Amino acid sequence: MIWNSQTSTLIDGDLKKIALLKEMGVASIILSYNDLFRAGSGGLAEYNGNTTGVTAWGLAIVDEMVKYGIMVDLSHMGPITTKGIMDHMDKTHPGVPYVFTHSLPTGLYKNEPKATKKGCYRNISDEEALRAAKSGGYISPTFTEWMMDGVWPDDISPKQCADMIDYYVKLVGVDHVGIATDDMFTTKPTMNFVDANPNLYNDGGYMVKAFKAGADGCGELAKILAAVTDDLWARGYSNEDLKKIYGGNKMRVYAQVWEGEGEKPKAK
Repeated sequence: MIWNSQTSTLIDGDLKKIALLKEMGVASIILSYNDLFRAGSGGLAEYNGNTTGVTAWGLAIVDEMVKYGIMVDLSHMGPITTKGIMDHMDKTHPGVPYVFTHSLPTGLYKNEPKATKKGCYRNISDEEALRAAKSGGYISPTFTEWMMDGVWPDDISPKQCADMIDYYVKLVGVDHVGIATDDMFTTKPTMNFVDANPNLYNDGGYMVKAFKAGADGCGELAKILAAVTDDLWARGYSNEDLKKIYGGNKMRVYAQVWEGEGEKPKAK
């Protein structure tokens, strides 16, 4: 079991808690989830025009995370915050990898006929993915239908999952790609929350629109992973490639960040 916190609010203003969280098994932290937090602006806040970026408090948290071996996860945050963290990591902690644990590639969907002007605020640019790979980290797509901008399938197909993986492999190399489900099992609690708290999920109706377009599934990878594997084999992926993508790359980064072991491979 690997614990991840999708905000840094549990630190509650006390950096000493980071060492305690490490002892409790928290293995990675995202500074800001969607909205504006003390640590910085999330993806949804920046989608709506906020330009705060990462704050001094956020960078202080990052420094403590590196010190105690907690992985810096960049998923969910806005590009301004993300860039600020990556700049800080590259300058202050060179050689320490940072990752995107569950993020789709904007580039895969930008030319879809029904793609929105801004794209999905959860997705990341090629530049962000390349920088994570250069740090020695990894990028894992999440097989979540509503984030597939302009496609929004009723049920994600094995080919569509394989397309995400293949896009990232061609971009950053097979040594820097993983998989993630971000599986909610059911969308009902999320939609109940969105309906009850519209000010906290102010995405201009993007997610609801995607759900109404048919993307109301949860991307249950366990049901189709065998078929995804068949598709990747047909594309020429070897068993060694799949071993890396299905866990090997993550284990390498975990060992490096958590235990200070191993060396990062060269990015593509």
